[in-house]
Amino acid sequence: MHLRLVALTFLLLASFALVPAQSKNLTLDEVIRIALDSNVTVIQAQNNLEATESSVMASYGRYLPFISGGGGWTRYQNEGQLYAGGIPIPGSSATVTSESFTASLNASLTLFDGFDREANVNRANAVNEAGGQTVKRTRQSIVFQVQSAYLNVLRLEQLVQVAQENLKRDNRQLERITESNRVGALSLADVYRQQSQVASDELLVINAQNNYGKSKADLVALIGLSFDQDYQFSDPSLSVTIDTAEVQVLRAEYSNRAALTSRALSIRPDYLGFKNDYEASSSSVTSAKSNYWPSLSAFAGLSSNEELFGRVFQPKSFSWGVRLNWTIFDGFGTNMAVQNAIAGRRNAEITVAQAERNISVEVRKAQLDLDAAVKQYDVSQKGVLSASEDRKIAEERYNLGAGTLLDLLTANAGLVNAQANHVNASYNYIIAKRNMEYVLGERIY
Repeated sequence: MHLRLVALTFLLLASFALVPAQSKNLTLDEVIRIALDSNVTVIQAQNNLEATESSVMASYGRYLPFISGGGGWTRYQNEGQLYAGGIPIPGSSATVTSESFTASLNASLTLFDGFDREANVNRANAVNEAGGQTVKRTRQSIVFQVQSAYLNVLRLEQLVQVAQENLKRDNRQLERITESNRVGALSLADVYRQQSQVASDELLVINAQNNYGKSKADLVALIGLSFDQDYQFSDPSLSVTIDTAEVQVLRAEYSNRAALTSRALSIRPDYLGFKNDYEASSSSVTSAKSNYWPSLSAFAGLSSNEELFGRVFQPKSFSWGVRLNWTIFDGFGTNMAVQNAIAGRRNAEITVAQAERNISVEVRKAQLDLDAAVKQYDVSQKGVLSASEDRKIAEERYNLGAGTLLDLLTANAGLVNAQANHVNASYNYIIAKRNMEYVLGERIY
């Protein structure tokens, strides 16, 4: 009885182990959320921002006094002779020990340093703001990459379906041709030619499935998930059907390149970050010139040096005052620092100007891509309708004996190509819309 129970338990566990793990479906919004939480580039940008935030606090800390304290204990030991009435006693020796306890507390406050503190605060704030803009643009970039990868997965999945439908269609045609050959209505050459076509269709299906699987792997890696689980990607809310009214609205909204460029320059995080870098470089120039000015600071301190530990906290020495320091000549070190800072500011200014040109070009390219995507979609729709009718006619002519198998195969290849073009055009249009949003940089994630 026990053996039967053990065997039954083993069979149940084995059956559970053989059941394949259920795949998890992820929508586009879920994939974006996971990517923003797990992507390495986003995490690194956020870590860099936290580091710059600490720099801001440190820059304001220079307006506060600098306070330091210290203490110590010293033991002294001296070897010497004994004396009697001021006369050393021959052969005698003595060890004299003593102790000293010290404690000190000092404070200093910078009163003026040639505007270096002010420049340092401005630079730290500008760098911190640039870091924040970098995080925003990094998140936008990752979202666009995820959107493109996700849509590519859906596109390749549709192409797999196109290839599979074509294979089914040619298999049915092969069955009809084989049956017709069996009754003597068609030649054996047509059977061989159709078998060759079916083999070619199977190869297309295999390649399409392989591309689809690799695109899923790329998306999983991009969003930072583990490959231990199988994932499926589908989103019912994502429509690939293009609405004519929507196209007209988009064309009107994205028609003015100057207005689009102005929109992008007013809000794109990377461009705003470049402007913050320029402000930081300007503050670096001010900071470098601060060495031409004298520095003024105030100080105060108290100290104690006692032989007894209990009295060390009763300081007897107090000091306070002001200190002026002015470097008269430093071997042109300050001049070199100023010139380097000025060069950095010029480079930052060039970067801002180049960013403006790049954004203008990106806007124009996005306009062209969107316009081309709309036209490609319209043409692909017409192509599918035409190719479908062409194949239908070719199939009817072949079945009636008025056409050749080569004509049918040619028409079928045209239909498959038209269907693939329609799938590609549909997803190219969606990606072109997302690309325009990314180029403008208006969406904050």
